[in-house]
Amino acid sequence: MSYKYLQLTPLLYGWPVMLLAGAVGGVIAVLFSLLHPLEYSSTTRILITQELSNVDAYTASRSAERIADDLTGVIYTSDFFHKVMKGDAKIDQSYFPVDEISLRKKWEKTVTASVSYSSGMMDIVAYNTDPAQAKEIATAVANIYVTEGASYISGGDITVRVVDDPLNSRYPVRPNLPLNGISGLFLGALGGMAYVYIQADRQRRRHSVMHLEEDV
Repeated sequence: MSYKYLQLTPLLYGWPVMLLAGAVGGVIAVLFSLLHPLEYSSTTRILITQELSNVDAYTASRSAERIADDLTGVIYTSDFFHKVMKGDAKIDQSYFPVDEISLRKKWEKTVTASVSYSSGMMDIVAYNTDPAQAKEIATAVANIYVTEGASYISGGDITVRVVDDPLNSRYPVRPNLPLNGISGLFLGALGGMAYVYIQADRQRRRHSVMHLEEDV
């Protein structure tokens, strides 16, 4: 790669380097992702309503959202975990570590809960290397909310019911191979771009030194 070309358009003449670096980065990212177990997801949805008297619809809706927010945090507690494990679901308990610290970390990665605002609905997602197990966990979590959700909340009667049965993903969703591959490709291309510019700067400095020596 000559100094003249690097001086005029480094990226134009350095694109093969960027392309190669991006491809290498994408492959490395995908291979690194494959070191982690592939997990499927199972998603279910519950509706949370609260019995309130002498309040308008907006206030009732906001109250339901607040309750749903509070209940999302409950799902990660050890108390909730043990209730799920003691239920009727056929959950492989050997999937979870015995050590309490490791168990809590594993449980926090196994389930997620998020609120759909203005609707009072909560989305529950369970992850597992076995899609059948992911569905069992999602079903068990939803059942605990339905049967014992009110015990975690004060300040009014609430009703929780399942509005969407658990639905499994067709393919593994964690780690996200396409996203990780694209991220690796992008970062690799950036690294290649930096290399091209560094080489261009070195050529420029070398060329400047050569001219100074010729002048002397």
